Amino acid sequence: MLSYLLPETDTVEIVLRLFIDGLGILAAVATGRSFAASWSPLALVAPSSLALAAGLHFLHYALFSEDPATGLYYYLVTWLAVLAFAALGYRAKRALQMGSQYRWLFHTEGMFWTRRAQI
Repeated sequence: MLSYLLPETDTVEIVLRLFIDGLGILAAVATGRSFAASWSPLALVAPSSLALAAGLHFLHYALFSEDPATGLYYYLVTWLAVLAFAALGYRAKRALQMGSQYRWLFHTEGMFWTRRAQI
């Protein structure tokens, strides 16, 4: 099963692939946080994550000679992963914003915010 996820056998290639994927995940989180910081809607994260997934997919193709015939499947998987991490970054930043800018109405509990009790 691991050979399906990491088809490389060379340790350097495995480390390089994991490093590139890690940078892609960090870029997705930063993208989500930047959209939340500008108070943009969550729906705008999807098109930007398409571009980020295309960049990651190109790096996989260029560096590891992935087969372009299976490219659409791996592109969709990459896009869903990038979209999930971008949404997590968006949600974390938005919870922080709601708790700090509207502290008389909400308080932050991790990645969520709840309404304060009205007196």
